[in-house]
Amino acid sequence: MGITVRDIVAFSEARTHFSRLVDEVCQGAEKIITRNGEPAVAMIDAKRLDYYHQLERDRGHLMLIDEVEKGLADIAAGRTGDAEEYLAAIKTRRANRNLPAKTGS
Repeated sequence: MGITVRDIVAFSEARTHFSRLVDEVCQGAEKIITRNGEPAVAMIDAKRLDYYHQLERDRGHLMLIDEVEKGLADIAAGRTGDAEEYLAAIKTRRANRNLPAKTGS
């Protein structure tokens, strides 16, 4: 289901017709509330929000599994190194990135 022009509601209208908007959202509509002509917030059914959050968690788990598979492939291919040395190198790069830029003389 896509967003239509009817689903875009100005903040002032949303305040005036909040109860009606809640009823529409509970029946499956999604609303974009604008402020000064710019999208500000979205109204969706609470059950749909829970579903979206579950999808987000599932995606995170799938990404983790993907990273584990990549790591196992690296081990199988012999692409390994000392973890402490690798972490020290990362910390050094981060510290160098945060140093102020040198000015010329």
